Amino acid sequence: MIEVVEPDVPIRVRSVRGDTAPRPPRQKRPRRYLAGALCLAISTIMLMPLIASLLASVKPTAEAAEAPPTYIPHGFSLDAYRRLWDYQSGLPSYLYNSFVTAFLTVGFTLALTMLAGYGLARFPVPFKEPLFVVLLLALIVPYQALLTPIFLTFSDFELTNSLTGLAIIHTAIQLPFSLYVMRNSFEAVPLELEEAAMIDGANSRQILRRIFLPAVMPAIVTVALFAFVTSWNEYLGALVMMNKDEAFTLPLILASARTKTSLGGTDWGMLQAGITISIVPCVGVYLLLQKHFIAGFLNGALK
Repeated sequence: MIEVVEPDVPIRVRSVRGDTAPRPPRQKRPRRYLAGALCLAISTIMLMPLIASLLASVKPTAEAAEAPPTYIPHGFSLDAYRRLWDYQSGLPSYLYNSFVTAFLTVGFTLALTMLAGYGLARFPVPFKEPLFVVLLLALIVPYQALLTPIFLTFSDFELTNSLTGLAIIHTAIQLPFSLYVMRNSFEAVPLELEEAAMIDGANSRQILRRIFLPAVMPAIVTVALFAFVTSWNEYLGALVMMNKDEAFTLPLILASARTKTSLGGTDWGMLQAGITISIVPCVGVYLLLQKHFIAGFLNGALK
């Protein structure tokens, strides 16, 4: 009996989806590494001034006044923060003025832009589009050119050296951009939600409170964040409106500390301590509202 031995022939297994096996995905790691390195470099460049300011604020007084300056402190001291705490009327007074002005600005801006944005987006206002364009034209007018007539007007109403008057100026600075964001965000809300609420018997105020405001919450956070940062860092308007030391905000007192002499020159340690303290609220508010800020900016400003 002859036994037939079959040769070892490789068997080709066909894929269910086709004859050819899927190609392996291209390697994207080099691109990812390059993007990561670029982001790290940009972050380092942006963080270096903040780190340098923090390090300069904890130098001893003599080392902070050295020329050329040292980037890494050889000693550690909080004397600069102690001097700033007791400077003129005291740091708590200036922080209080800055916080009150910033929160008033946020409140005024939200109250005005929410109502105006809702009206321009949802009501048949005559000449709505030309009116909206005219309101946005305020973006191209520098508010510095209007400070003199504003100061004269506020003097008649006794709003100089007033945190409320300063908050009104900061609100006027922030209004055009905030109105742009709020109006676009209200328009992005589906019309069906409003129609369903009207069928249920809701009036315009109830629709605004129960339907629109929760829907545009990211835009509200975005407007509030921009208004807070603008008011917190604004200098020229406060310089024109305030001439009493107890009414100064933090940017004004930092400019005053720039001219304070110590050891024959500027007290750089105290100045850097003030800059470090002024950065903390803005960074903290941004980190707290970062998620809503990005969503509101994309949905509103980039409609």
